[in-house]
Amino acid sequence: MSIPSVDEIKGKWKQQVGAAKIAWGKLTEDELLKLEGHQQKLAGLVQERYAVTRDEAEKQVKTFFEKN
Repeated sequence: MSIPSVDEIKGKWKQQVGAAKIAWGKLTEDELLKLEGHQQKLAGLVQERYAVTRDEAEKQVKTFFEKN
């Protein structure tokens, strides 16, 4: 299985925003769209909103991208 390119992630991100909204209900659709699938930025937002460690936020984001 190959790692998706940044362009592939951006292209699919709009379709994944709904799933991300379910996974992280405290994040708004606008915030998610602005992230354009950037995993590090998403992890930062998850860390901030949910008061979890950076490691935990990155783990959640990694798991999300592996599933979607």
